Amino acid sequence: MIFTLGAVGSGLPSSFVLVYVVGFIAAISIGSIAWYNSKRPPGWENKEKPGFVPKVNAETTDTDAD
Repeated sequence: MIFTLGAVGSGLPSSFVLVYVVGFIAAISIGSIAWYNSKRPPGWENKEKPGFVPKVNAETTDTDAD
C-alpha cells in the first residue's frame, strides 16, 4: 500500500485513494474473467482456462438463433 502512504502525505483523503485501489483491482478481476470466457484470440483457441476462472453461460437471444 505504498500508494496510500504517498497519497495521505500529499493531502488526498485515504478513503479516496482506497476507492481507486479497490476499483482498479475489481476492474482487473472482472475484465480477466470476461476475457477468459470470451472467444479466444488467434493462437489461443485450444488453450485451457485457468482453474480459478468461473464458467459463464451465455444465453441465446432471438437474433442469435437466425
